[in-house]
Amino acid sequence: VQLQASGGGLVQSGGSLRLSCVVSEGTFSRLSMGWFRRAPGKEREFVSAITWSGGSTLYGDSVKGRFTISRDNSKNTAYLQMNSLKPEDTASYYCAARTKPHVTRYSGTMPADYDYWGQGTQVTVSS
Repeated sequence: VQLQASGGGLVQSGGSLRLSCVVSEGTFSRLSMGWFRRAPGKEREFVSAITWSGGSTLYGDSVKGRFTISRDNSKNTAYLQMNSLKPEDTASYYCAARTKPHVTRYSGTMPADYDYWGQGTQVTVSS
């Protein structure tokens, strides 16, 4: 399973970006997907996750109400729509995949819960 994240960039505070994560060499519809981020000098932080079917999602408290995770199983792609961006959202964003159908607060919000990782895509929000 290989993951390729893209869509990062420089945006002003209040702006929007959409990140994409394309999965290859695996059965995408059998992977739950997650997004994490790491800011300089900080630990990796859970951002969002979505189940196999897309029927259930989770969000970190800092992004709830501003970010939306989705997936298109026909395109082997997961998305993270980021609205109302703030300078504190500046980080490298990583997509991850796991071979379990569900994500819950107890399983799916920690980096160790995921089996595969993509490279990061940088998001920088200017004030």
